[in-house]
Amino acid sequence: MNDRPAAPAYDRTERPGNVGSVLALAAGLVASVVVFSWLPSPVAPRFAMGVLAFLAVAGVFSLFAYAVGLLQLPGRTAKNDITKQIADTSGDGLLVTEGDTGVVYANDAYMALCGAQEPGGILTVERLFSGPAEVSEAIYRLAQASRGGRSHVEDMRLSPPLAGAAPFAWYRIRVRPLERADGARFALWIVADTTQDRQRQENIFQELQHAIDFLDHAPAGFFSAGAGGAISYMNKTLAGWLGYDLTQVGSGGIALADIVANDGAALLVAGSGGPGEVRTEQIDLDFKRRNGQSLPVRLLHRMAFGHDGAPGNSRTLVLNRAAGEEPEEDLRAAEVRFARFFNSTPMAIATLDADARVIRSNAAFAKLMPQALKGGQHSGEPGWSMLSGVIERDRCALQAALAAALDNKGDIQPVDAALEGAEGAGVRSARFFVSPSEDAGKKGAMIYALDTTEQRKLQEGIAQSQKMQAVGQLAGGVAHDFNNMLTAIIGYSDLLLANHRPTDPSFQDIMQIKQTAHRAAGLTRQLLAFSRRQTMRPQLLQLGDALSDLQLLLRRLVGERVELDFKQGRDLWFVKADINQFEQVIINLVVNARDAMPETGGRIELGARNVAAADCASFNEPSLAAADYVLVEVEDNGAGIAADVREKIFEPFFTTKEVGKGTGLGLSMVFGIVKQSGGFVFVDSEVGRGTIFRVFLPRHVPEAGEIAPKVETAKPAAADHTGQGVILLVEDEDAVRAFAARALASRGYTVLEAASGLEALDLMEKKGKVDLIVSDVVMPEMDGPALFAEVRKRGVKAKVIFVSGYAEEAFAKNLPEGDFGFLPKPFTLKQLIEAVKANLA
Repeated sequence: MNDRPAAPAYDRTERPGNVGSVLALAAGLVASVVVFSWLPSPVAPRFAMGVLAFLAVAGVFSLFAYAVGLLQLPGRTAKNDITKQIADTSGDGLLVTEGDTGVVYANDAYMALCGAQEPGGILTVERLFSGPAEVSEAIYRLAQASRGGRSHVEDMRLSPPLAGAAPFAWYRIRVRPLERADGARFALWIVADTTQDRQRQENIFQELQHAIDFLDHAPAGFFSAGAGGAISYMNKTLAGWLGYDLTQVGSGGIALADIVANDGAALLVAGSGGPGEVRTEQIDLDFKRRNGQSLPVRLLHRMAFGHDGAPGNSRTLVLNRAAGEEPEEDLRAAEVRFARFFNSTPMAIATLDADARVIRSNAAFAKLMPQALKGGQHSGEPGWSMLSGVIERDRCALQAALAAALDNKGDIQPVDAALEGAEGAGVRSARFFVSPSEDAGKKGAMIYALDTTEQRKLQEGIAQSQKMQAVGQLAGGVAHDFNNMLTAIIGYSDLLLANHRPTDPSFQDIMQIKQTAHRAAGLTRQLLAFSRRQTMRPQLLQLGDALSDLQLLLRRLVGERVELDFKQGRDLWFVKADINQFEQVIINLVVNARDAMPETGGRIELGARNVAAADCASFNEPSLAAADYVLVEVEDNGAGIAADVREKIFEPFFTTKEVGKGTGLGLSMVFGIVKQSGGFVFVDSEVGRGTIFRVFLPRHVPEAGEIAPKVETAKPAAADHTGQGVILLVEDEDAVRAFAARALASRGYTVLEAASGLEALDLMEKKGKVDLIVSDVVMPEMDGPALFAEVRKRGVKAKVIFVSGYAEEAFAKNLPEGDFGFLPKPFTLKQLIEAVKANLA
């Protein structure tokens, strides 16, 4: 439009003068007022009032000018000098507008585009660019984005250009919002001349067109395809090789799937890349002629990816390997590359003849099924039938899949089969995929296999874990119900014993009933230990002292024919565990080791030592988390445990002992106690050599004051089990409630009986004050925790003792804040009285 040199960059915030000049003017006026105040009346007052009025108007104007930027402090202007200089000298046109028409700033380049010499000649982008509809539409979209406070960019071709003698020019215009610290909103416009970049692109495109024209009659094949696989161009050479008419190409009549054999077309249309990326690959595969014959080719495949990274158009150069157009050394290099790829893939691959014998295979197949390769793998002679590498149970399914491949049947389902392996190596498995194959006119099959041994073990482990969890829930429920019945049996036995002398004929019978009930209670404790629902009373333990206290008992248990040695490390760390449960773990492991000894006897070694976190990996146990532990080891030189038995030893009711000599709950109880204590238990055994059980208990670092000094305690005096007070007994089991009520009443307490939580609340409203509440946990209508919450809500401060066949930890987390006691079932009459006495003290 105009080639005149433009005026310097325009900035609306630049104005002559500053605050200092205004202040000087104000000072002069004030001085005039002072001077004229000495003049005689009435001239002086009138003149002074006029000057003061003028000063007020000038001050308001100065503040307004400073607020909008017409006046600036000298230091503030200097602060932005560097930024402004960068903008002023930018090669792209920069324009800052306020609203639709207000021009705040324009740099030299933009004023040159406008041909403006003065600020009044600066045009907005909307006025500067006008032309055909496509230009107006682009400018409209930019303007809408500016008004909406959004960023936007447009490319447009303008003829004639804004400057120069060329017939047209390309421009790229960007707009983005700006916001000043005081909340004022502006729009920044950036106008760049991209004509030269466009010209370079056009030149490249022209060169590509010339190349395509040349390739149309080149000795190599060439084709281009769209993103969906439709061939848009094919040169005459490739069409001749494949036997196609060029008139069919480009009209959607031919696709990649029509000229590429098998599923090779997927290699040419699939893939992923970065936005705008162009990727070139070398691919060896077979083309399919129109008459069905195959044509081995090498492709130089070039694919462009879109802005979203999706595959786009492609151009491919085709070399005919069958026509000998490839140097021999290149073919050899290709064979070497393929052999390396073939042998390094983790999938096992092999070709079979009609008798299922292995002709060729890769390294993964040789590792998976070495017995199927015996015979002549490297000599070109078929090896043994690959069916010999599969266990007999699964051979029929794999043989049927191979027969379907020989008959060229499609959709052959994969076959899962177990593999023959070395003795003691464990059962391995694989999934086989079978497809038809033909080599030199002979029918055969291609077989692909994936080793699924680890996946199968993982699935079996999950199934085993779910089974153990289900059995644990069942065992916990059974133990809870049994504990209710055993509480009644033991309680009534105590009541009977209280009324019989030891010399009475029935006294020993009653004692036998009570002792048998206690043995049954031991079984229920084992069930609860396995289900991890028993009540734990963890305390600070020094395992060296605990093991020393057990020495005498353990030596009596193992007998004289078994040697028992103790080995303890120095300065064992503290652990936190239930001392009674820990002793039960050690006793069970030692008794099991004793029972594994031959009749001639043997040797058991019991030891404890510290294991630092850094040493955990040396035990080769993946489930052992790296941390500090105290390790307890029980080692014997007995018969050992077979591999198939070792997987089941922690299951409840599993035993290898004779009928009547074991319940199958000992090791399951060990497993449950150790897990409930936050530890791990592992077994390492070899048949004929012996077994080692390792128990890892996490180290506990005691806090200040947690280690209590040892004090000598005097022998306690005989306890007084009588008392007074009102006790509310809440129990849904009639037998347990009746026994407990009789026991408490016989010791002087007033007992209120309730069969549920709701009945207990009614009794409290009717009877008034209650000193102690003894409540079951699991009850119909309202359970013990709900009763506890309701009692506290009503302001009742009576203490509460919960009794349950489950562990305290199983329900304590559901209780509201507050103190309560706990008495596990089954309990004796003495334990009940002592618990009540202690809470009422």
